[in-house]
Amino acid sequence: MNEQLMIAVTVAVVFFGIYQIIKVFTDFLLKRKIIKAGHIDKAGILDPLAVPTEEKSYPTLKWGLVALSAGLGFIVIELCSNAGGMNWIRGENSLFPFGIELVFISAGFLVYFFYVNLKKK
Repeated sequence: MNEQLMIAVTVAVVFFGIYQIIKVFTDFLLKRKIIKAGHIDKAGILDPLAVPTEEKSYPTLKWGLVALSAGLGFIVIELCSNAGGMNWIRGENSLFPFGIELVFISAGFLVYFFYVNLKKK
């Protein structure tokens, strides 16, 4: 199991690195295109610090909700695996626990999204 975890972490780090390289390169190309078009004043929209104030005001809430919902997902997975007659959730190749966890994490993001949209109105 430990070897599998190391492989998963390595793959995640490699893909995250590739994503960051592509993001930096495409942001550079987009900024260059905006500046060449003569919209120098709008070139700062790709700055990470130029995030709208609505999104800046609740970053802790967002990640708190995501962490809470992820924890709830793990609790549900554990409760399902300990329930009598639910051996199908414990299978070595079972994807059901991943599905449960992804649904709970997505629910955390959705709760945050709806909360921020209600605060805007």
